[in-house]
Amino acid sequence: MDDRDRQLLDIRPQIASARILDSMSAEEYFQNSTLRPIAKLQNELLLDMFRNYIRKHKNVFYELSVEKRLDYIENAIHKDMKFRNSLKGMIIGQFTVEEYRLYTLHSSALNKRMMNIVKERLKSQLQVLEYQYAY
Repeated sequence: MDDRDRQLLDIRPQIASARILDSMSAEEYFQNSTLRPIAKLQNELLLDMFRNYIRKHKNVFYELSVEKRLDYIENAIHKDMKFRNSLKGMIIGQFTVEEYRLYTLHSSALNKRMMNIVKERLKSQLQVLEYQYAY
């Protein structure tokens, strides 16, 4: 393991609730050991990227009801490929070389898991995304 990989692993937060069991599928193991800690580490950047997305789309998000805001987050991640690819890049850029190699073997399934984690993280922080906190 080189210095970059060691440093990346050292700065990742530990998630006590992330179960890691021998009986897990490779994708579930990767999700809990890699994706969730990286998403937690990148949380502030994820929030800021979404705030920027909101600004670029005329701040419509702030005029919506809570239910519509949740739909807005869902649609932004699933339908806007440019935004989705930016989010993926932010997560993948935190992979070690070995993690990247594992990711390439299961990228389709792991991309779904990755975007679900990001989506749920944004949805769970709706209050932080309020207009008064965004500026």
